Amino acid sequence: MTPQEIDALLERQRAFFAQGKTLDVNYRINALKKLYQAVSQREDDIARALQADLGKSPDESYICETGQTLSEIRYLLAHIRRYTREQTVPTPLTQFHARSYRKPCPYGMCLIMSPWNYPVLLTLEPLADALAAGNTAVIKPSAYAPATSRLLKELIQEIFPEEYVAVVTGGRVENGWLLERKFDYIFFTGSKAVGRLVLEKAAAHLTPVTLELGGKSPCIVHSSADIPLAARRIVFGKFLNCGQTCVAPDYILCHQSVKEELMRCLKAEITRQYGAHPLENPAYGRLISRKHFDRVKGLICREKVVHGGAWEEDNLRLEPTILDGVTWEDAVMGEEIFGPVLPVLTFRETEQVLDTVNRRETPLALYVFARDKAFIRTVTGRCAFGGGCVNDCVIHLSTSELGFGGMGESGMGAYHGKTGFDTFTHYKSIMDKKTWLDLPMRYQPYRKPFLRLVRMLLK
Repeated sequence: MTPQEIDALLERQRAFFAQGKTLDVNYRINALKKLYQAVSQREDDIARALQADLGKSPDESYICETGQTLSEIRYLLAHIRRYTREQTVPTPLTQFHARSYRKPCPYGMCLIMSPWNYPVLLTLEPLADALAAGNTAVIKPSAYAPATSRLLKELIQEIFPEEYVAVVTGGRVENGWLLERKFDYIFFTGSKAVGRLVLEKAAAHLTPVTLELGGKSPCIVHSSADIPLAARRIVFGKFLNCGQTCVAPDYILCHQSVKEELMRCLKAEITRQYGAHPLENPAYGRLISRKHFDRVKGLICREKVVHGGAWEEDNLRLEPTILDGVTWEDAVMGEEIFGPVLPVLTFRETEQVLDTVNRRETPLALYVFARDKAFIRTVTGRCAFGGGCVNDCVIHLSTSELGFGGMGESGMGAYHGKTGFDTFTHYKSIMDKKTWLDLPMRYQPYRKPFLRLVRMLLK
């Protein structure tokens, strides 16, 4: 789209929203049902697009993208009538007689900018939340996943008019044009570098923003952990989507006493889940681009590889790789990896864990494997992070009952389920004061008997 075409599109969306059609809960329900049906019917097409862009298998595509999207829409359909009701809240005695309530209202026109690593899930989940809340939406998918972007555009055009939901494709130029325009809400998922730009551009219009970013998410393995089970779940969470998951464990922080057992179990689990030669496994994906492949490959110190480390240049595929003897001075610890490389560090005391996590940028996720409840309480209570799991990885984002989001450098705001509805909703605080009674104590001239009564009521 040209800048002029974008301006015309936004004008049509503003005019459509002003008609008030999306305020009707039945209109929203119908939109969610259309989206659900379209995603269900295009399941095979979605799998083919994800295979083309990321090498994902059909099973992984459904488990991690299509199925999760459908689950979120079902959840919203089951609860939307309750979410859209006015919420009566208590009124203080000083305002007798009145009704106080919160009225949920949509922001208006939303911009949803999605990434390439889960291009269906991270586009359609926030879209479902935005539509449930009664907004219109402009979607900007990532240019790094072209097949999925084309499919999303086709899917949306088939079920929604552009003045309600529209897809703008393209790259950085189109991103820049969109961010120069005024939206009522911006929802961005992606890198911290681009997130800063989004926040800067939004500030020019005082537009509220949700940022879903990333960071070096630690995976802490205590001496009390079930090591074989921990290894199985860590391997699943780390190497899912070839490591290109914003909440993947970025590094292991393991108690020194169980390190050797954990390393042995991690190697066995990689072989069990991906085979002795993962690059020959058609269900194992690839990295998104040559640039990304070269960056991740450059983080591998050959002397510290204890498992994996092979790659296919032509296919942008890199084996699940474990690094040992890693320090914070190594390149792999200087940035979020976002690939199938897993460094292992050790600790002796709990305070070392707290210091390691809290001295650095706040991670999007934190995982702790332990049976020691006191250790779990200490780590989850004193470490700052967006969300996470105890004795598992990644799965906390799979439920609509838990809001998903970061804090600090890993993002702001959250979504999923009711939290997602709230993200795209402004709650108007309204007091409906009755006319049959008008207490004189608030009017001048103030009188001592009235002031004594006011002081008593306000204590």
